[in-house]
Amino acid sequence: MEHVALFLADGFEEIEALTPVDVLRRADIKVSTISISNSLEVTGSHQIVVKADKAFDDVNFDDFTCAVLPGGIPGAINLKEHKPLNEVLQKFAEEGKFIGAICAAPIVPGSLGLAKNKKVTCYPGFEDQLTEAEYTGNPTEVDGQLITGKAAGASMAFALQLVEILSGTEKAKEVADKMFVQ
Repeated sequence: MEHVALFLADGFEEIEALTPVDVLRRADIKVSTISISNSLEVTGSHQIVVKADKAFDDVNFDDFTCAVLPGGIPGAINLKEHKPLNEVLQKFAEEGKFIGAICAAPIVPGSLGLAKNKKVTCYPGFEDQLTEAEYTGNPTEVDGQLITGKAAGASMAFALQLVEILSGTEKAKEVADKMFVQ
């Protein structure tokens, strides 16, 4: 069964975190929100406090099939500077697991060399931090195991892209239809 780790850092973009959690759960995909902060309560960039399911140090990541990184400033920077998370993402990449990142968060896999020679998208102005990647500017982009989204406005498309990759086109269409997504 698919199991997604969605990482929360203080300053995360709420729409980019909670839309994928909601949509993935509607698709019957197990999602755990994981705080990299010192508390389960993580404050988003618009001062919305979210209680994560788990603390980073309490999680064994072996059973996860996908990592998702929401953007937001300083959330994406906090993710990028969290060394243990970087180690988990490197291991995910080595094991062929999926990594999703939206808005400013593609700087995290970008800084680790995980976007090298891949088509990616991100919030305009951060593309220079995507080491040796091909920036497209599209709402979403999938290249191998890396799934990227442009910004908060692409959160639904990004979430449905994750569902499609993890559970197939039919499941993504079913979830989108039930939500009346065009």
